[in-house]
Amino acid sequence: MAKRLQVILKDPQYREIKRAARSRRMSVAEWVRQALELAQRREPVGDVGKKLEVIRAAARGDFPTGDIDRMLAEIEAGYGPGAQP
Repeated sequence: MAKRLQVILKDPQYREIKRAARSRRMSVAEWVRQALELAQRREPVGDVGKKLEVIRAAARGDFPTGDIDRMLAEIEAGYGPGAQP
């Protein structure tokens, strides 16, 4: 279902949006829809605190790992004879 949205703009704002829409050969309505979709994609989704906690844990290195030389040797062995990465 679609909903109608009314936004009041000052004349200079509207003229600039109309110019931008015209330069892309689209209607003002389509330009505004695309601008809102872009803004929505850039908006963080979910709990910001949880995301920061995960990033901080990753930065601390709180996860299992192995010796780098052994891991590289296992990777190389996994390619098999004649295989290239």
